[in-house]
Amino acid sequence: MSQPEAVASAMVQTDAEIIREKHQKTMRAVAKWVSFYRANPHRFVRDYLGVKLYPFQQIIIKEMFEKVNTVLLACRGIGKTFLFGVFCSGYCILYPGTTICIASKTRGQAAEVIDKVQLLMVESPNLRSEIVEIKRNEREASITFRNGSVVKVVTSSDNGRHNRATVLIIDEFRMVDKNTIDTVLKKFLTSSRMPGYLRKPQYADYPRERTKELYGSSCWYESHWSYELVKSYISNMMRGRSYFCCSLPYQLAIKEHILERERIEDDMSESTFNSMTFTMEMESLFWRQGEGGLYNFDDINKTRVLEYAFYPREEVMHVPDKRVHIPPKRPEEIRILSADIALMASTKSKNDATSIFINQMQPLYNGRYSKNIVYATNNEGLRTEVQALVIRRLFDEFDCDYLVIDVKGLGIGVVDALMGDIYDASSGITYPALSCCNDDTIAQRCAIADAPKKIWAVQGSPEFNSQCALALREEFKQGRLHLLDTDIEIENTLRELKGYSSLTPAEQATLQLPYVHTTLLVKELVDLEYETRNNVIRVKEKPGRRKDRYSSLSYNVYVSNAVERSLAQSTRQNISEARIRWRVPQLYKNKGGY
Repeated sequence: MSQPEAVASAMVQTDAEIIREKHQKTMRAVAKWVSFYRANPHRFVRDYLGVKLYPFQQIIIKEMFEKVNTVLLACRGIGKTFLFGVFCSGYCILYPGTTICIASKTRGQAAEVIDKVQLLMVESPNLRSEIVEIKRNEREASITFRNGSVVKVVTSSDNGRHNRATVLIIDEFRMVDKNTIDTVLKKFLTSSRMPGYLRKPQYADYPRERTKELYGSSCWYESHWSYELVKSYISNMMRGRSYFCCSLPYQLAIKEHILERERIEDDMSESTFNSMTFTMEMESLFWRQGEGGLYNFDDINKTRVLEYAFYPREEVMHVPDKRVHIPPKRPEEIRILSADIALMASTKSKNDATSIFINQMQPLYNGRYSKNIVYATNNEGLRTEVQALVIRRLFDEFDCDYLVIDVKGLGIGVVDALMGDIYDASSGITYPALSCCNDDTIAQRCAIADAPKKIWAVQGSPEFNSQCALALREEFKQGRLHLLDTDIEIENTLRELKGYSSLTPAEQATLQLPYVHTTLLVKELVDLEYETRNNVIRVKEKPGRRKDRYSSLSYNVYVSNAVERSLAQSTRQNISEARIRWRVPQLYKNKGGY
């Protein structure tokens, strides 16, 4: 064979060799593109997934890929959960064999990340082709990718200890118990991702990929453990370690047209606007209590344990769930309604309103009572007779035992109205007159002699107000007074109510109002200033602030303590009399006489 013929024969390739060479070229190209997109994940999201991101979202996605530890503090509505969905989609495709576990306070909240991925699939054919299966039901929520990657929702409790992950995402992490995060969730990250090449001898000493932790939430109080976590992340980030932390306030959302400026301005102009909640939820800043206050935030916040408020019938007529309806009173249970009266709405400073609280006193095993503030509302600008009707209607509907009103000033007019029969034109019910139980002078103003004595007339004085202020502080410190949960954390709880999803937005907002008013109460308490003169504490609000909720609650607690002492004294007297009767000496006759 001539030399040219030999060369030609050598150049002839078999089909297998052609396929192998083509495969190698493809894999080299894939390796280059994968390397490029791993270094530029924001471009992968744009080019391959077809998802358009705002500039700030591109930066965050890149940092999530590069850094091992990430904390994202975001205002409401800016798309934090959407970013987690984008991250999960891109990371699982670019890193085959990845296992991502998503946790939150509730499974439903964590599963919202799965919902975001499903929404991305609608507009992304490439993402749909990468996913084999999505499970989304009450028992299971997960995504399985063709390359072996998995995203799954896990339970934030001891029941989830068996799970393993290479990436852990905790959404709304401030709502998850710190001990659960440390002892359960973080223990998922026991081993890193194991690509096939690491099993080859030449790569035995090659560095392994590190596992990742991603946290997302709105801000909270500086006294909470989440604040310390954020501080540590910022410190490590400044030292150049693999940490990333950022805060996304509402101004950024307005700039990118994610939120409407007018909507924010409307919220800030409403009478129920709470600057403390706004700072945490929208400005993405942690809240610090002022120095030297009479009431400590930590003492108050620990008492916010009541999940479900009690509502008047008209507010929950379309909600079949019994948990929000007023339950019948238990044996020995006492209910107290308190009202701090204001007749004119303050248009200048917005610092005067009628504040109403319902206190459910439940007997404890030791003869004391647990005080639960199960309903809160505020009214502005109502006339005297309308105020009296609203209060009388709530008193009857909640089956209250006492009605506490400050009769110094505007309250006396409402008391006079309550001391006569009140006709409710909307229901056709006539409410009978009530009389005063603790002040004979006030009771004499009632023209109906046999009217039930239910009104507890409060006549404030410096000494009396000082006693109320200290008694309220002690109740918080001792944990005997319980408030409704925060309006932020209660949203998921309310969603679980039967019939909640069918309510209108206005009806859903009505269910949240008692929690909102409770949060406003907390802000009032921590903002109060005080001074001490001659051993008397004088509490005052800051300019432009209000203390009507504080006044109503402090009067309520004062009366509840007085009722508790009276019942305890009556019980001790009955026991004493019974003991005396039992111990009457018995005389026996014997042979020597008596």
